[in-house]
Amino acid sequence: MPRENAKINCPAFQRQEPVIQDITAKINKAEGVQEKAAFAVELQEEAGMLISCSDYDKKSSDCENCRFIANLRKRTADLIIKAKKLA
Repeated sequence: MPRENAKINCPAFQRQEPVIQDITAKINKAEGVQEKAAFAVELQEEAGMLISCSDYDKKSSDCENCRFIANLRKRTADLIIKAKKLA
């Protein structure tokens, strides 16, 4: 499915997605692991909001997709923060 056609019909996801994309762009532009890790902490928090969504419905494919994406983003943030500790 092309990325531009992929939609998750969820108010929480729609609200968080622009914030998460902004943080991701900042991580990509950041120079050095220290700066990237600072943004990664923000990414963890934003992804955590989606993971702990009180409206989660395991029967909804939108909820499943949202949680899957949020978990991937959280793991990415975790790796960046671990890299900071190794630097």
